[in-house]
Amino acid sequence: MKKSVIIASLLAATSVITPAKADKLDDIISAGTLRCAVVLDFPPMGSRDDANNPVGFDVDYCNDLAKALGVTAEIVETPFPERIPALMSGRVDVGVASTSDTLERAKTVGMTVPYFAFEMAVTANDKSGIKSFEDMKGKTVGATAGTFEAIALEKSVKEWGTGEFRPYQTQADVFLALSQGQIDATVSTSTVAQSNVKGGKFAGISVVGKAPYDIDYVALFTNRDEYGLINYLNLFINQQVRTGRYAELYEKWVGGEVPSLTVNGVYR
Repeated sequence: MKKSVIIASLLAATSVITPAKADKLDDIISAGTLRCAVVLDFPPMGSRDDANNPVGFDVDYCNDLAKALGVTAEIVETPFPERIPALMSGRVDVGVASTSDTLERAKTVGMTVPYFAFEMAVTANDKSGIKSFEDMKGKTVGATAGTFEAIALEKSVKEWGTGEFRPYQTQADVFLALSQGQIDATVSTSTVAQSNVKGGKFAGISVVGKAPYDIDYVALFTNRDEYGLINYLNLFINQQVRTGRYAELYEKWVGGEVPSLTVNGVYR
């Protein structure tokens, strides 16, 4: 009996002195700042205006999230290859960075339901003679390393057994190489393709058609074990859609028909 009492007392004492672990959602609210990883060379999702201020769909989305949390947004410029490393190293709290929701990434980070959906487009150098996706066979093509479209395009080149695939660090590098004729064509999201062609910064390129790749659904992400924050982010995305804010931001930064974030037969 005495032994049981002693053990019970020790367990009780341990429970008292062991501090409860606050989750990331509490930490963000307590800190008063939400640090978002955002890619700023990916217009219209993220870029800088003439005054060097971050602007774009993802920037506004981070600001909306911070407002909902009652904290200040901090935009942390993060190139595509550094998005997940920035989270793992503790430099950011959440990724609002057009990140494809792949199963491979989900082994490392916790991903939400989609907050945006991209269709894929082919952009070609006008001198290449490329007028469609099929015309890319045997050509030198490139895309931003680690992105959905880069993985898909490199796979296509291997399946064709001809041509060459070149990875680049940023979207700006891809379109500069395309404009200079270092590559003949690229596959990117339709939003990026139209923005770069219409922007006039890269001469001699045109959007020539769609690429036959799946719609690229992208998610917010945070640490894999932060269930409270992931649940909050999922509800936030839901609220953005049903209040009309998602459509408002899409019209502001992209224009045209708002893509659905649902997958038929999976979730609505």
